[in-house]
Amino acid sequence: MKKLTFPLVPNFLLGVAGGLQFLSFKKAAKNPRKSQEKTLRGILEFAKDTDFGKKHHFGEILKAKDDIELYNLYQKHVSPNDYEDLRPMIERHKNGESDVLFPGKPALYATTSGTTKEPKWIPITTHYLKDVYGKMNKAWLYTMIRNRRLVFAGKLVSIVGKVVEGYAPDGTICGSISGFAQRDCPEFVKKLSPYPFTIYEIEDYTARYYSIMRFGIEHNTTLIITANPSTIVEMQNNVNEYFDKYVEDIEKGTLTTDIDVPERIRESFKPYIKPNPERAAELRALKEKYGSVLPKHYWPDFQVLNTWRCGNTKIYIDKFKDSFPEQMFHQEFSYYSTECRFGLVIDDTVNTIPCSHMHYFEFVAEEDMYKPDEEKRFVQLHELENGKRYITYVTTYAGLYRYNMNDLIEVGPTYWGTPSIHLIQKVNGIVTMTGEKLHERQFIDAVRTVEKEMQMPLKFFIGFADLDVSAYKFYYEFADLNTPQEKAETFTIRVDEVLKEYNQEYKSKRDSLRIKDPITYRLKNNSFETFKAECIAEGKRDGQFKLNLLLQDEVRHEKFKRLIIE
Repeated sequence: MKKLTFPLVPNFLLGVAGGLQFLSFKKAAKNPRKSQEKTLRGILEFAKDTDFGKKHHFGEILKAKDDIELYNLYQKHVSPNDYEDLRPMIERHKNGESDVLFPGKPALYATTSGTTKEPKWIPITTHYLKDVYGKMNKAWLYTMIRNRRLVFAGKLVSIVGKVVEGYAPDGTICGSISGFAQRDCPEFVKKLSPYPFTIYEIEDYTARYYSIMRFGIEHNTTLIITANPSTIVEMQNNVNEYFDKYVEDIEKGTLTTDIDVPERIRESFKPYIKPNPERAAELRALKEKYGSVLPKHYWPDFQVLNTWRCGNTKIYIDKFKDSFPEQMFHQEFSYYSTECRFGLVIDDTVNTIPCSHMHYFEFVAEEDMYKPDEEKRFVQLHELENGKRYITYVTTYAGLYRYNMNDLIEVGPTYWGTPSIHLIQKVNGIVTMTGEKLHERQFIDAVRTVEKEMQMPLKFFIGFADLDVSAYKFYYEFADLNTPQEKAETFTIRVDEVLKEYNQEYKSKRDSLRIKDPITYRLKNNSFETFKAECIAEGKRDGQFKLNLLLQDEVRHEKFKRLIIE
């Protein structure tokens, strides 16, 4: 394998472009109160002449004399929103209208799962692409150099979504925000990829993982970027199954025909493929020496792994924690969603420093999250208290105003004057093990649909996410308690199919094997009543008793495990 040499060109170019953006980020962090006022004024000025801006008096809000009056007027004239509140205006944009939520029309839409069976189409403006994502991505890449100077000395393996997944009625493209980010990254970074970006268009996930790893393992790879650490687990599973086939392909300069890769994509691979018997021999020797070949064996110079490390990810990280070389730096991906990239992580913690010069943030304390909007106390970024938990709201240059992220975050240490944050979990009926964001309403609707289709009435049902097995467990109390297990499992198969129709992120994670097949259990008679009685006996007030039907909660899960029909 070719030895690493200092990456003079990437480090110089990112040191200039990324370093300048990092300095701007750091400067803003030193005075978050001032930065947030400037940012909110900038967003309101940007959108004041739009339909939304006129209706919500952006021009009047901008007359505020100071930051306190600005925030008070903004809260007075603009109510908190979720996607369904904004959907009618986004639909107008999708059908070709301009100046609805922001000036002009979106440059593109990023799609993600919603709370109903209809996905969210998050509009992305040209301004947002250039002045927010473009600048933040340069600073983000620069943070990797700060942590490992050789990070760009080898190849870069990334796992992203497709750039084009469809089109709005007016012809505007929609796709994956990760795909867009890679499409728009600096050219010298693109050249570090060992394969063309057509690889992400492979529909079959086994074939996609195979292709990515067949190219990646041939080279001295030093950086992997993928938000979900569960993807790393699946990549290594692919290595475990197909290692010998990789070696054969690398030796001959081929891509096996045993995997489902369309011919046009195979054609795009040709400039990247040539016989490499020397590397094939190295890989065979590694297998003979170690048996089970891990990244620390085939990528001994590996520098940075960039994934999520907070929230529910620890269970996946534990599965590969000893698989990489000791010098590897595992960098938190940062608090990042389709709607908003909140900020940057600069060290070996999970603490995201919010970009106060790019977005406007508001927060509601965890204990107030279920109060009516008019009773909630919204606090500013500089008012966050270390160790306390909050729900996040964002206002962006892409048409999201006081937008409820439905995320519970925890405040960490202060960096340069700005409190840091990290994600704890989704809230309000949303469960996510590996980014699928499955909503309780989608689960309920799917079960009710199948109940009607199969004419199998239920008295009660509930679902739990089980991180230990990366699968959902569905519990049903059928009206006919004699319903056999085999028929109950058929019921679940159909529920799974409907959930894939309702939630594209769930479908993606199921198809890519990051979420395994759901597991079926039948419940005894009066299971809900038994569960409720046990909770009340433990001190839960009857009048305050509430139960979501889709949960990630091992305490309540254990109670239902005791109620199944063996």
